[in-house]
Amino acid sequence: MNILIVVLCLLILVGLIAWVKLNAFLSLLVVSVLAGLLLGMPAGSLSRSLQKGIGDTLGSLVIIITLGAMLGKLVAESGAAQRIASVMMGVFGPRYIQWALMVTGFVIGIPLFYNVGFVLMVPLIFTVVYQYKLPAVYIGLPMLASLSVTHGFLPPHPSPVALITQLHADMGITLLYGLLLAIPSVILAGPVYSLTLKNINAVPLQAFQSKHLPEAALPGRFNSFFSALLPVLLLIATSVLLPLLGKSSRLQPGLVFISDPSIVMLIALFSATLTLGKATGLKISRVMTIFGDAVKDIAMILLIIAGSGALKEVLIASGVSNEIAQALQGLQIHPLLLGWLIAAIIRVCLGSATVAGLTTAGIMAPMMGHIQVHPSLLVLSIGAGSLMFSHVNDGGFWLFKEYFNLSVKQTLRSWSVMESIVSTVGLAGVFLLNLIIKK
Repeated sequence: MNILIVVLCLLILVGLIAWVKLNAFLSLLVVSVLAGLLLGMPAGSLSRSLQKGIGDTLGSLVIIITLGAMLGKLVAESGAAQRIASVMMGVFGPRYIQWALMVTGFVIGIPLFYNVGFVLMVPLIFTVVYQYKLPAVYIGLPMLASLSVTHGFLPPHPSPVALITQLHADMGITLLYGLLLAIPSVILAGPVYSLTLKNINAVPLQAFQSKHLPEAALPGRFNSFFSALLPVLLLIATSVLLPLLGKSSRLQPGLVFISDPSIVMLIALFSATLTLGKATGLKISRVMTIFGDAVKDIAMILLIIAGSGALKEVLIASGVSNEIAQALQGLQIHPLLLGWLIAAIIRVCLGSATVAGLTTAGIMAPMMGHIQVHPSLLVLSIGAGSLMFSHVNDGGFWLFKEYFNLSVKQTLRSWSVMESIVSTVGLAGVFLLNLIIKK
């Protein structure tokens, strides 16, 4: 009976967001309260569970997500992202334009939130389209596939970071595995699949083209790449060095401190403030304004994450999580496939990859003690599921449609299929890694 209540509450959550158009944070709170009452939780206990779920979830995420947003905004506003793009175009040349854009999107997509990266990169795509007289969708899809993969698979993006926290995975290890999965996913969904889209005759709207900074105003090459990728470099370096040095090393305490994701992001942001701010002539007051704007951009994301934490805590405190875990143990379905499937269903119903990933984490987290899978792989399987088949209820779908001036049918054929390829290839990669990696 309790499992049916949980299913009913999830359906109500879908209805509130998809049909009633209620804010996702409010929807999660309403459903959390409803679930607690239907599951028989006392009112006082329910209230404490809501507060605990929100506090526990945000407590470990606010620093990482906020600092990540500040870094991404500074990378964009300083011109570092534009410099990275121009360098990539110079390295790959006109013959390999698609690959240049794909790699550019991947590099820039790591520190930037998806919507920021999309708006920032689309003018570059259109510039290439007009310069070389090439089909817009064919040229642009590989870069957007890169942005999508980094958004769903890799920290410091909000959904992967939240999944890592809730499923008790290691951020550095998850990043390494995520990079391994991201490469084939982007290649197949980008340059390979886009070969079938050359006949889509799209004329991008000129109104969407934004002005680029003059060459003289851009940061240097090394500065741009180093500042944007410093969080990734630190996470990978500490993840590799800690096992090699061992606990007896004098460097071990310092490396443990530096490997903490919050410290990593703080170091990266402080470095970027100097290298992309002060060193390029930006006043500290201007940099602080950029940081303030970044926080406004992610405020709702933080609230949605908080709401998902409340729902998770209700499922744990009510005891229904153990009941679900026991029921799932009798199913002949692999936990990695289950996590992917739940996330994919919620994604298709709601349209939000973040909500799909976080809701699935709330369901799967209480089962971690009962299933034998590596937590980092479960993070990635859920992340892959959360990208499945973006369609008319997803803001990214309409962003792509309107910027590229496509019909709904053309957008489904290009954008929606691309997202589905990323999702399924990601799942296949998770299972391949599962054959090698043990919990």
